[in-house]
Amino acid sequence: MSWKKLVAAVALVWPVFAWCAGPPVLKNWFNDPFIQLSRALPACPVPLGPMMAEADIKQEEHSRVERGTTCWLSGKCEKPNAYMYDQDIAGAVRQSFGDGAAFGDSSLWITVKRKFVWVEGCMADPSQSAALEKMLRAAPHVEAVFIDVMRGVEGKPPYVAKSGTAVD
Repeated sequence: MSWKKLVAAVALVWPVFAWCAGPPVLKNWFNDPFIQLSRALPACPVPLGPMMAEADIKQEEHSRVERGTTCWLSGKCEKPNAYMYDQDIAGAVRQSFGDGAAFGDSSLWITVKRKFVWVEGCMADPSQSAALEKMLRAAPHVEAVFIDVMRGVEGKPPYVAKSGTAVD
């Protein structure tokens, strides 16, 4: 078989192998805190959160080393890496959220990465976002809060939603 025929054969068969392999499995490779704070709207699309494909790890690792240690080198962090604060921040947020009565008409998740808190989910009344942001910013060591919520559960969420391929 000539090399041209071999290349043509592989080109014809390769899509079949790729199709059989299916979509990549997504996983929380770096164990970033990803917590559901409230559950009042069960039809709310679950955010993808910190889930990623294995192929994306190398790029993320580089970014984490650079951003994480910059915090310490600039004197903004006592710990040698900004990501070392994330578990404590998530615990403080969970505790301050309490039973969630103030945001009882919502389904909200948080992801914490390098002292930043992302909130995703659904709120019956998104005007509560300012109060939610104020509460989250009060947690120790939080540098920034990003709120991406949708009104109710209808329509396309303003965040990437989890599909059936994610692994917790």
